[in-house]
Amino acid sequence: MTKETRVSAKGQVVIPKDVRDRLHWDVGTVLEVVDGPAGVMLRAKPKAKKALSFEAAMAKIRKTVNYSGPRISDEQADAAIDRMFREDKSWDAKP
Repeated sequence: MTKETRVSAKGQVVIPKDVRDRLHWDVGTVLEVVDGPAGVMLRAKPKAKKALSFEAAMAKIRKTVNYSGPRISDEQADAAIDRMFREDKSWDAKP
């Protein structure tokens, strides 16, 4: 698709509405200007995701793995992982 636009006296360029609509570039969208050998490319800067609190992240993990049992200590988790590696002999195999 080829469109034309002009650079204003202030160095501004109007991106045609149908292009903005197709790309979902709403008012306030931050664009990155990438200078390359074939010309200039505009791309929307990825929006930063808000960080979850530790409690919210753990709740999301528990929901994902569907675990509703009691909480276990770090020592219990370490012991279970050690036991898993001892019982799984495929870790001993050499490549």
